[in-house]
Amino acid sequence: MSVNEMKAKHKLLKEYSYKLGKIDKGYANRTLYVNLSENEIKEKPVTQLMKDKFIGGKGFGLKLLWDATKPNTNWDDPENEIIISPGPVAGITQYAGAGKSLVVSISPLTNIVIDSNVGGYFGPFLKFAGFDALEVQGKAKEDVIVVIDGRNGTIRIEEAPTEAIDSHILAEQLTDMYAESEAKKNLISVVSAGMAAENSQIGVLNFSFYDKKRKKVRLKQAGRGGIGSVLRNKKIKALVAIATKIESDPNNVVDMKAIQECGTRFNKEMRELDDDQCRMRKEGTAHLVEIMNDYDLLPTKNFKYGSHKDIMNIHSSVWRSKFTQNIFDGCWIGCTMACAKAVDDFELQTGHYKGDKVIVDGPEYETVGGLGSNCEIFDADHIIEANFYCDTYGIDTISFGTLTAFLMECYENGIIDKEKTGGLDLSFGNKDAVMELMHQMARGEGFGLIAGLGIRKIKKYFVENFGADEKFLNDIGMENKGLEYSQYVSKESLAQQGGYAMTNKGPQHDEAWLIFMDMVNNQIPTFEDKAEALHYFPMFRTWFGLMGLCKLPWNDVEPADNAETDEPAKVPEHVQNYLTVFGAVTGIKIDKEEMIRQSERVYNFQRVFNIRRGYGLRKHDAQPYRAAGPVTMEEYESRADRYDKQLIEKFNENIEGKSSIEKVAILRKHKEGMYEQLLDSVYYRRGWNKNGVPKIEHLKDLGMDLPEVLEVVSPLQ
Repeated sequence: MSVNEMKAKHKLLKEYSYKLGKIDKGYANRTLYVNLSENEIKEKPVTQLMKDKFIGGKGFGLKLLWDATKPNTNWDDPENEIIISPGPVAGITQYAGAGKSLVVSISPLTNIVIDSNVGGYFGPFLKFAGFDALEVQGKAKEDVIVVIDGRNGTIRIEEAPTEAIDSHILAEQLTDMYAESEAKKNLISVVSAGMAAENSQIGVLNFSFYDKKRKKVRLKQAGRGGIGSVLRNKKIKALVAIATKIESDPNNVVDMKAIQECGTRFNKEMRELDDDQCRMRKEGTAHLVEIMNDYDLLPTKNFKYGSHKDIMNIHSSVWRSKFTQNIFDGCWIGCTMACAKAVDDFELQTGHYKGDKVIVDGPEYETVGGLGSNCEIFDADHIIEANFYCDTYGIDTISFGTLTAFLMECYENGIIDKEKTGGLDLSFGNKDAVMELMHQMARGEGFGLIAGLGIRKIKKYFVENFGADEKFLNDIGMENKGLEYSQYVSKESLAQQGGYAMTNKGPQHDEAWLIFMDMVNNQIPTFEDKAEALHYFPMFRTWFGLMGLCKLPWNDVEPADNAETDEPAKVPEHVQNYLTVFGAVTGIKIDKEEMIRQSERVYNFQRVFNIRRGYGLRKHDAQPYRAAGPVTMEEYESRADRYDKQLIEKFNENIEGKSSIEKVAILRKHKEGMYEQLLDSVYYRRGWNKNGVPKIEHLKDLGMDLPEVLEVVSPLQ
């Protein structure tokens, strides 16, 4: 069926016309609300309070979701929302990485707020169409597409019965359908999910952008927390944003020259330094694979180990040979980092699309670690194939990789077997079983339905149905708050343990990545040092999510003299660039202290949001023990010299004559005690009480003593 025939079968459910406006200093000054239950469309003003307290991006998403939901709203209730907001800086093309959007919803995995950042063109195009955020509520009766047409100022809800579900096909179909010509395909961006997002709780959103060089639609993912599952639960087949053109100054900034000067300096660094630093333009984030392996940080066999003898099979040089080189790979215009690598013309070996030749975006480092080493699979082509299917089916590669490794360890320990898995041999390294599990998840059948629940609910299922040892499952199940861990071994970095388990949304490395500062360079040796790092870096990284900026240009290439600065881990020159860019876009001059306070307001609001929902306390910041130390004798003995030395030198233990079982127990007592001390130190630094609740005086100092916030925290002081 042609796209014209598909479009002819659309049924218009609602059309809303609005007056096209002009963005002023980074803000469109209104948001778009769509309710699919009522086919209601309306505009909402962006208030000064929203700008002052919540800034944009993730902040706007949190504020809108708070106002739209109740404390007991479930992820699959109609009143749950998906909110997409790009932030005031998003959409500029003169500084690298300014095309990000933040997506906010109540997560099916965690039952709290999830936020996920994503590239692609949808966020900027949404703003160019006249809106600082899109807020989608309700549930459609049949599959619908929401079209935001910035060409003529219309919003349409269209019943869409015939298009594909899987993202790689659907995004192509809708790009062809809504583009006025081949030359204007780059003005269409599509948000979609896929079949597995319908049948699991680990669904992703795919945000498209049209690659003019390849003449193909490509995908970037808002991966964490199951937001794609929320999309399909609402019967949204896709969201489409259409731009008229991409201008040099769509944000109508205050000082374009200042932005250009910062961008020119950064671009020079990329050209001159990237090949010797991180090789982002050649390998993307996959350059990290052997570095993590060398430092015993690459997760292997469900985070048991941090390195593997077969690393050369997934070494960065392998990915460089797989990725198409010498072609622009930015996921937003003007990003000279160009790290969105892709494998062209990859022939699929399994599944519904077997034999098709497709473009595969990535894999990123996290995908290599999750789908590869953590499952003890060191086969690059398998990782590429699994990456493709995760994307088009709408599966989070991080959650899928981590939960599959967990299932493999359960299989290894006899908790599950072929009878319980419906014939799947989930031994470590069995790539065929992994692909079949993924295809089952997409089809909504077999053991794939159980896997798609996520680790927290899988553990409960195994205890209730198979009589599994709950304590052991909690020790090896790498989740916190219901969200699966991303792919770094944190055992030897107490700060990174906090950087995972103390996050508001669950263990995702985008909030704090402190392993090298802590473990390798010993730059933060005391609890106070670690607490300061776990205050500053999560707040600094939150700021990117308020603005619509990518984090990678901050420190994945550094100025040549960065090591000579007082605080090289912060990359001071780049921090100053961001302050300059924000001021040049908005006309609001801030310093680095106010930058952190902007983030603190939103960060504390999110913590209170979690408390409002019955979470957000100290007990919810507990980590699985494997994140801190060896659970099994096998783990201990694989690094016996290291652990023996820690017991003797760090903890003053006499271990002579003690068995491995005894030493595992002694080490655990110390490791767990250190983590509790870290919680105390971090909470104190963040202005929270010992239960993890923001103190009223701290909220007042930040200017976040809003009545609705104080109502939640006052009983817990």
